[in-house]
Amino acid sequence: MEATQHSERKKAVLLLVCTATLWSTSGLLIKVVNWNPLAIAGVRSAIAALLIGAYVKKPKLNRSLVQWGAALAYALTVILFVVANKMTTSANAILLQYTAPVYGALFAWLILGERTTWLDWLTIVIVFSGMGLFFKEELAPGAFWGNIIAILSGVSFALVAVLLRKQKDGLPVESVLLGNLITAVVTIPFLRGPYPDLAGWGALLFMGLFQIGLSYIFYAQALKNVTAMEGILIPLLEPILNPIWVLLFTGEKPGSWALVGGAIVLIAVTARGIISSVQETRRKKPESAKDID
Repeated sequence: MEATQHSERKKAVLLLVCTATLWSTSGLLIKVVNWNPLAIAGVRSAIAALLIGAYVKKPKLNRSLVQWGAALAYALTVILFVVANKMTTSANAILLQYTAPVYGALFAWLILGERTTWLDWLTIVIVFSGMGLFFKEELAPGAFWGNIIAILSGVSFALVAVLLRKQKDGLPVESVLLGNLITAVVTIPFLRGPYPDLAGWGALLFMGLFQIGLSYIFYAQALKNVTAMEGILIPLLEPILNPIWVLLFTGEKPGSWALVGGAIVLIAVTARGIISSVQETRRKKPESAKDID
C-alpha cells in the first residue's frame, strides 16, 4: 500500500513539473504569434476546449454560480494574460500574475470563510512593495498599462483557484472547459486579418493542446496526490522558466528593477507557502497522536 502511494506521489510531482514547464512556454509562444491578443486567446482556448472536452467525455455543465464564476474568472485570466504579454515584457507579465496567492488569501477568507492570518497580511505588504519596483523603469504608456493588466490577471487567477477549490468534491476541470468555451465565443469578433503565418499557427496549436489544454489536465490529476507545499512550490518553476525561454529565443530582457521586484514577489510567496505548510503539519501532529490514543 505504501509503495503504491509513494509511486503515485512521484507521478504527481512529475505531473506538476510538466505542468509548470508547459505553462512557462506561454510568454515565448505569444510573442511568436503576430496577431491581436484577443484572437490569440480565443483560438488557443478553442483548441484547448476540444482536448479537455475529449478528456472529460460527458461534462456536466450545470447552472451553479460557483462553476460559472470559476469559468468566467478563468476566461478573464487567459484573455488578460495574453494582452499583458503583448503590452509589457513576458517576465513582467508572468511575475506580476504570480502575485495571485496574495489575493487568493483574501478571496479564501471572503468566499471559503478561511481566516486570513498575520502572515497573509505581511506577505501582502511585501508583495505589493515588490510590485512597485516593476513601475520604476517601465514608464512607457504601453508597458505601464501592460503591467496593470498583468496585475489584474493575477487577481482573476486567484479567484479561479479559490472557486476551483470550492468544487473539490466535484470535477473542477469542467469549469476550465467552460472557461475555454466562453473565451472562444467572446473573442469571435476579433478573429480577423492580417492572420498569423505558418509558425504562428503552429504556436497557437501547441498552446491550445499543450500549454493550457494538457497542462490543466495534468494539474487537476496531480493535486490529488501531493502535499500542500509541493502544490505551491513546484508550479513556481513557471515564472522562473518563462523569461528564460523568451530571453534565449527573442532576446527580450526585463529591466533590472523588474528583476528585483520579481525576486521579492517570488521569495515572499514561496516563504509564505513554506511557513504555512510547516504550521499545518504541526497542527496535524497532535490530532494524529490523539487518534492513535
